[in-house]
Amino acid sequence: MNGALRAGVIDVHAHWLPRDLLALPPGNPLGGMHDRDGELFLGQSPLSFPTSAMTDVDTIVADTLKNGLGARVISAPPFAFPVHAPAEADDYVAAYNTQLAGAVSRTDGTLVGLGLVRLDDVDAARRELTKLAAADGIAGIAVPPVVDGRSYDRGTPRRILRIAAELGLSVLVHPMQLPRAEWDHHYLVNLIGNPVESTTAVAALVLGGVLEELPGLRICFVHGGGCAPSLLGRWGHGWRSRDDVRRGSTRPPAESFALLYFDTITHDPDVLTLLRAHASPERIVCGSDYPFDMAQPDPAGFPLGHGIDAATLEANGRRFLGLTPVDASR
Repeated sequence: MNGALRAGVIDVHAHWLPRDLLALPPGNPLGGMHDRDGELFLGQSPLSFPTSAMTDVDTIVADTLKNGLGARVISAPPFAFPVHAPAEADDYVAAYNTQLAGAVSRTDGTLVGLGLVRLDDVDAARRELTKLAAADGIAGIAVPPVVDGRSYDRGTPRRILRIAAELGLSVLVHPMQLPRAEWDHHYLVNLIGNPVESTTAVAALVLGGVLEELPGLRICFVHGGGCAPSLLGRWGHGWRSRDDVRRGSTRPPAESFALLYFDTITHDPDVLTLLRAHASPERIVCGSDYPFDMAQPDPAGFPLGHGIDAATLEANGRRFLGLTPVDASR
């Protein structure tokens, strides 16, 4: 990543979308996002926060400073991932990435950007990733955990991770709330669906040998990695017991798990403790999910109040972004 960053705890998981791109990429089934009297809607559903919280850079900077953060990493909301008609989404992706670079450049190191990329076409992805790697204030990309029924252990998505690693770009994996009939009530599409999507992608990476192939890949899973910390022992047992589980990797899942980054949005101190028991202490980063209703309301205070110090959070955030960690004794 080119460009300086403000000192302090880094929130790696927040969202921004400019007003002229609220319609979302071609083929989206959600009816787009739109403003109604200052409130943001997704289709006909209110998102329960002001439109400016998503679209206005000054509002995001003000919230960043109010929460005692040094810097914040912004990426598109998952509804804006170009997955429904990707071949028609090049203009949308390019427009978002161009505006993102312009937006973060005006914030004096308070905001960092993660861009969009198609995940169905290696050549199109390489073109956009190469431009992102050269842009000031852009650290990498945000992507969904599952693409057209596949995750990152095979096919085009895996090849795109390879390109990201080659270019030194960070990757943030954010779930999309994929609908299922049994999750059509109680907000289960988020409360269960989001963690399950993330867990699927974590399993794909650790059982598919992706980190063995790409040891320098910086990839972060939001919401504390979903259910993955509680399933790691089960995956390890399966890896030791079954040839089909062991076929894709040469080392136990726990070893690859320790190479992944995870944010701190667990909503439960005991779950954060479980995550810390399995993840590398150098790869746990602060997250907020700003400005959504499932956001951690005190993104720095939650991990600071449960055993992770500010210097560690800052160093880990910088490491995820590909920046040299500051002196922890500062």
